[in-house]
Amino acid sequence: MKPLFTILLFIFCISIIHSQDWAIKQLETSPRHQENITISYGEESFSCFMVYPEVSEKVPVIILIHENRGLNDWARSMADQMAGMGYIVIAPDFLSGKAPNGGNTPDFDDSDAARTAIYELSPSMITNHLKATEAYAKQIPSANGEVAVMGFCWGGSQTFRHATNSDVPKAYFVFYGSGPQDPADYQNISAPVYGFYGGDDNRVNATIDMSKEVMHEYDKTYKPEIYPGAGHGFMRSGQAPDASDDNKKAREQALSRLKKLLSQL
Repeated sequence: MKPLFTILLFIFCISIIHSQDWAIKQLETSPRHQENITISYGEESFSCFMVYPEVSEKVPVIILIHENRGLNDWARSMADQMAGMGYIVIAPDFLSGKAPNGGNTPDFDDSDAARTAIYELSPSMITNHLKATEAYAKQIPSANGEVAVMGFCWGGSQTFRHATNSDVPKAYFVFYGSGPQDPADYQNISAPVYGFYGGDDNRVNATIDMSKEVMHEYDKTYKPEIYPGAGHGFMRSGQAPDASDDNKKAREQALSRLKKLLSQL
């Protein structure tokens, strides 16, 4: 390996490690109870990250669907932040058992390998995992029986897709994810869908109008909101120490809106 390439590779790897330091620190300093659990159904099982809020009453459960890089440090830190709002949060690892030697998201060689594996997952497996998570959420003693689903990027699209497959959640929160391509799928949606989109993310935003039209046609609730200047993934990048002003502002506004919507569950 050439010396210059070795140096650049080293710098790249170090930058990735440091880029996650703030997420890891947030997890390590959190006062909330965090644990790894396994959910089983039939002959299948998968790992999840679960966080409990510090509250004195029973509360709803939020199922959090990670981005296309798997259940990484940021996804876990976001689960903890949602628990900080007063909700029990379960974040399934959809790459559970898919890494080399049957490992989970952290066991992939790099995030690109995790991303490749994400797009090899079958839609039916994703749906079955989510329905098993819903059933688990309903049985948690400290939960009040209400369930909501939220997801980011790939997880945002899966959140919208799951709205077409389940009547259990009371609301769906789609962060920069597109809706189903087949208009017929929308007729099965039974709960409100709330969208959060970055203004500079037209790859995703170009799909919003079709979703709005079809949801209106079927008399369903879909309320998208676009944050000017923000890019794709602003909930993650807006939290980073080097966040742009637009991404940081979008994240703050989205969290404020999310809190109000969750309080209505």
